[in-house]
Amino acid sequence: MNFIQGVLTWKRTLILSVGVLALLNIFSFYGLYTNKFYFFKIDNYIFPLLSIVHFVFLYVLWFKIKEDELSDPPMRTLEYVLYIISLVYIYKLVETIIILLSYNDFDNHLIPSTFLPLGYFMLLLYTLLLLVTYLAIAYRKKIVGTYLFDDMNQHVDHWK
Repeated sequence: MNFIQGVLTWKRTLILSVGVLALLNIFSFYGLYTNKFYFFKIDNYIFPLLSIVHFVFLYVLWFKIKEDELSDPPMRTLEYVLYIISLVYIYKLVETIIILLSYNDFDNHLIPSTFLPLGYFMLLLYTLLLLVTYLAIAYRKKIVGTYLFDDMNQHVDHWK
């Protein structure tokens, strides 16, 4: 983990996260089997809508690090929602693996030549997304701090 944090600093992690999310938002409309974009399927809008939460978390993390602020309850809630959304990321990763493994099932059908290159690229993007998501959470713990709100009010002098 130290090697990865040495290569991907918190700024690089945030920039890479934004880039990977932007690319995956575009590819959420792409059909690997047909080599076409489908904008009228409602299912294709789920990933971009969920990625809004990820973008907000990245912005809040950037703001907290830049302003040297401590973590707060809204950030905690956002991070917990991001944990749930990361399950969707894992689902999309597994779904991409299953689609790529089905390549040999369609020997008699016409599969576009972009199937394997774009499939592997999307697989790489989903893997990178999971890596930078958990790396961003690790940077939140390391730089911004932990979520100890029960202890927060004990350091306030109520008589002043």
